[in-house]
Amino acid sequence: MKSSAVSRNPVLRVAPASPAAAVAHFSASLAFHADVSDVAAALAADGGDSGGRDGGDRPGFVVVDSRSTESWDQGHVPGAIHLPTAQIPEQAGHLLDRAVPVVTYCWGPGCNGGTRAALALAELGYQVKEMLGGFEYWVREGFEFENWEGRERRAADPLTAPVGAADCGC
Repeated sequence: MKSSAVSRNPVLRVAPASPAAAVAHFSASLAFHADVSDVAAALAADGGDSGGRDGGDRPGFVVVDSRSTESWDQGHVPGAIHLPTAQIPEQAGHLLDRAVPVVTYCWGPGCNGGTRAALALAELGYQVKEMLGGFEYWVREGFEFENWEGRERRAADPLTAPVGAADCGC
């Protein structure tokens, strides 16, 4: 490829990282993030109990919804623990076991509440991951959720989940 073509190409204007740097980056990313499909599969394999202080360590992690009470009432992941970010310093020790990893989430990709909750929990000594896509992608991928009226499920959005397949194959 000619160097003038590379300099005009917005993708290659900054050269890709070396393979070793890419391995380090993407490995670190996976250590900090969980996909909604993976969280749903792990919860389904365990019968839906995400554990917590009294629930043991099934499926090996606990899910924490860091949003407001109004947001929680509108809908949340079944089995999740409601722990708004502002309450983490005072309430985490009562609700969570430090030996059990935590997966946080908020509304969706446009919200960094799950990130702030993960940071607050990490500062308290918890192992933590953030669920990419948050509650928005949980619902958009067609997973069951709970709200103040009970359980609900919406059809999967074909832009976020494969139509007629068990998983996306990622």
